[in-house]
Amino acid sequence: MCVTAVGFDLDATLAVTDRPRAKLLADATTAVDAPSLSRQAYLDAHSRHLASETREPIFDDLLADGCGTDADELATAYRRAILDALSPLDGVPDLLSSLRREYRVGLLTNGPVVAQRGKLARLGWEDHFDVTVVTGELEAGKPDRHAFDALCEKLGDPPDDIVYVGDDPKMDVRGANDAGMKTIQVLFPGGPDPEPSADAYVERDELVTALPDVIASLESRDDG
Repeated sequence: MCVTAVGFDLDATLAVTDRPRAKLLADATTAVDAPSLSRQAYLDAHSRHLASETREPIFDDLLADGCGTDADELATAYRRAILDALSPLDGVPDLLSSLRREYRVGLLTNGPVVAQRGKLARLGWEDHFDVTVVTGELEAGKPDRHAFDALCEKLGDPPDDIVYVGDDPKMDVRGANDAGMKTIQVLFPGGPDPEPSADAYVERDELVTALPDVIASLESRDDG
């Protein structure tokens, strides 16, 4: 295998929040006096609106008519809560800079445009990738193949020359595999179980130091 490009997921792969997302959602609903919402209900609604500009359609789905809460107001409160809690993994800029000496490097992240672009701005990572694809700018999100095809098109590389790195078994690993890419699953305590279809695995706390060697091992495995 000749790897010419590496694609990354963002959330829970390269950046994490210092509090659980369920707590951040609860903080946001409290801030705007909205009804309590479960994390699972939010995730279900999020999956139906991966190609959107903001989180407003997500909260429109979740808020009952006449509840007295404006969906846009709640979307703004939740976005601010996440940004306030967002932290990068140590050393990610150095990792990306190192990889870009040998590969083209792209980001493919699920979510509304304002939310995901806002995270990149908060992290200062707008210029750290050769290409950035936010599914809110597309017609479909991960694991739909169209999302991965958009990454390939922007990178200018065929899928079988791309390694995709992410934590989610369905959205990242199986989605990228179905699109023809090799995959590296990022593992961490309390996260998803290892996905058998992944081509390799890396612990999140070792991502920065170990990933280049894991990518090289995929190349040498196929060459052998």
